[in-house]
Amino acid sequence: MTLLLKPITRLSLFQTHFQINNNNNPRARATSVSCSWSHGAHKIVREFDPKIPIEKAITPPSSWYTDPSFYAFELDRVFYRGWQAVGYTEQIQEPRDFFSGRLGNVEFVVCREDNGKIAAFHNVCRHHASLLVSGSGKTSCFTCPYHGWTYGLNGELRKATRISGIEDFSINDFGLVPIKVATWGPFVLLNMDNEILQKDNIDTDNVASEWLGSSSELFSLNGVDTTLTYVCRREYIIECNWKVFCDNYLDGGYHVPFAHKGLASGLSLDSYTTSDDKAFIERSLADSEKVQENTQMEDIRLCEGVQKGIESPAYSTGRYAPNVEKAMHHFHCLLYDNLIN
Repeated sequence: MTLLLKPITRLSLFQTHFQINNNNNPRARATSVSCSWSHGAHKIVREFDPKIPIEKAITPPSSWYTDPSFYAFELDRVFYRGWQAVGYTEQIQEPRDFFSGRLGNVEFVVCREDNGKIAAFHNVCRHHASLLVSGSGKTSCFTCPYHGWTYGLNGELRKATRISGIEDFSINDFGLVPIKVATWGPFVLLNMDNEILQKDNIDTDNVASEWLGSSSELFSLNGVDTTLTYVCRREYIIECNWKVFCDNYLDGGYHVPFAHKGLASGLSLDSYTTSDDKAFIERSLADSEKVQENTQMEDIRLCEGVQKGIESPAYSTGRYAPNVEKAMHHFHCLLYDNLIN
């Protein structure tokens, strides 16, 4: 599952099912994040206190879900640092295969070169910033649809059209801006961190540990990295902040009897708990396809309604239901730590 973030009110959810700007080195990361919003964002972060036990805790303020500076801070601290799953290896199974996408404000393209190497770049022409490609497919080069500048699958600029008379220009200085790419099992991962970009070699074990933490060994032992195969992909556009959607899935089933009556009819909600139950997960996966689409649309309506409520002057903070919303509280505490540290 990959989240395509939009400022404040728009979230694109892709559900995939499996069985430094440097003139002397223009290929270095050319995106830098301004820290002008950092002080204000830090202040907003601290309006939530993770040390307060859930029984007494107040939820994060509405500004976590609406403030543009907080959103920019999240992009920098959460999504542009560390590995993010953006696709799957079957999309680039053969040489010259490519796929494109967007993470936050970053447009990217991932491809497999003729030599079999996987490469990733900012999907932005170095001439006048046009997007180079959309969707996925097969190509021998990337040609800008705006002015015809052409790049190889290794990111090098092959041709710059109609530039006679230009001065102080070297074609070698205007290749596509690279992004660090790695794979784990069937997943394609990107890392926007400038420090990672400077490293020539990426250790797969480190990638797994950084991306999945302590779960990586468990997933490998159970064959997650070797047995999954691509089944299908669905896309949903949701008018809400990304955390609203996450919160919805972390309320311990609190909303199910009220919002998902069809789903609730097949659940014993009195015994519903949040836990790591392998057998339950396997049963859920087998049954999910039957009710998934209807439940998804119900959740979208819920999340869009919550976003409108959060933007209302009537709401500032809320409370947790201690017995069922432990996972949501844990998520907010983890996010706080990630933003502060």
